[in-house]
Amino acid sequence: MIYSLSGKIIKKTLNAVVVSCGGVGYYVQCPTSVAGALPGVGREATLYTVMSVAENDISLYGFATEEQQSCFELLTAVSGVGPKVGLAILSVMEPDRVALAISAGDHKAFKAASGVGPKLAQRIVLELKDKVAKGFVDGINLEDVGAATAAPAAQGAGQAIAALVSLGYSQSEAALAVSKIDASLPVEEIIKLALRGMAGRR
Repeated sequence: MIYSLSGKIIKKTLNAVVVSCGGVGYYVQCPTSVAGALPGVGREATLYTVMSVAENDISLYGFATEEQQSCFELLTAVSGVGPKVGLAILSVMEPDRVALAISAGDHKAFKAASGVGPKLAQRIVLELKDKVAKGFVDGINLEDVGAATAAPAAQGAGQAIAALVSLGYSQSEAALAVSKIDASLPVEEIIKLALRGMAGRR
């Protein structure tokens, strides 16, 4: 397996780059967010890669970080999630957001990605929830996810999350906002601070 590539970018599109390493140009498909953030043609870059070998095709998929690389491998292990869908998800969600959505059971978050319908989104959450809960996601920092999902165990935090969801926020957005607030505060105060925090990010 080719774990990473370091070399000069000789071609770049919205969702792929060609990296020259040792005189060989490697065509690497990547999420649009990664392709857009890479240096321009002629500049040096490092990509963490996943190699897919099919009957009639060998493809390379590249990422800016090892967290994205691990997350892609985790997602594509789900039945029905091929490389294209994996790239689409990572084009709209960072790895910590993916792990948080899975932990919170927020399957709707995945529908923002091209090619992900309601059934596939639910399958992603269902198949990966145990792995994320047990910290089986190599390379993804689950500390923030743990904090976001442990906080709702407190009754006040749980009530605050329910209130935020009723206001139109997603389960994972609400859980993340509440996790940053002292769960011992009154529910009204938790909601107020969480709304203030989310308003600042939008």
